[in-house]
Amino acid sequence: MAIRERIEGREEEEKPKGIEIKFKYEDYLHLPDDGKRYQIIGGELYVVPAPVPYHQKISRNIEFILFAFVKERDLGEVFNAPCDVILSEEDVVQPDILFISKEREHIIGEKNIQGAPDLIIEILSPRTMEIDRKLKVKLYERYGVKEYWLVEPERKEVEVLVLGEDGYTSWGTFKESFSSPLLKIEVDLKDVF
Repeated sequence: MAIRERIEGREEEEKPKGIEIKFKYEDYLHLPDDGKRYQIIGGELYVVPAPVPYHQKISRNIEFILFAFVKERDLGEVFNAPCDVILSEEDVVQPDILFISKEREHIIGEKNIQGAPDLIIEILSPRTMEIDRKLKVKLYERYGVKEYWLVEPERKEVEVLVLGEDGYTSWGTFKESFSSPLLKIEVDLKDVF
């Protein structure tokens, strides 16, 4: 099967009427190991290039802060990309950072995560902004991710979304520090950016 790439910023190609290609996890397993990040959302394949060094620096800083906090309190597990999260056969993502509580560690498989993490953190870039802010908000909300952080490197800020009965609501957008409602961790953004 030919891979039809959909990259942020590119016009979506014309599809012949009546034909719809849906990617599944089995197709995902056959994608090339070429340094790009592949994800499937609603059966659509999304491809973005490898992250830039500044993105990786931010990711490392957040992961280290979160890992130390979670380990010290024996709260669960923290993972970083690339790590496949299988939400369904047609929804396979690679969040930048994710946390799974001790009570839900059963979703950690040998090769991937099989279910929704408690917390997902995405570091935005021009190439992923629309995917992370629109598609993934709806996706993570649908599968019950309790908290979702959107990290904006350009503005040096973090928006925290919290899942409630009516979906996600914004806990706030922070430029200096914030406290996670889920983990009760205080994050100083000077240590992130």
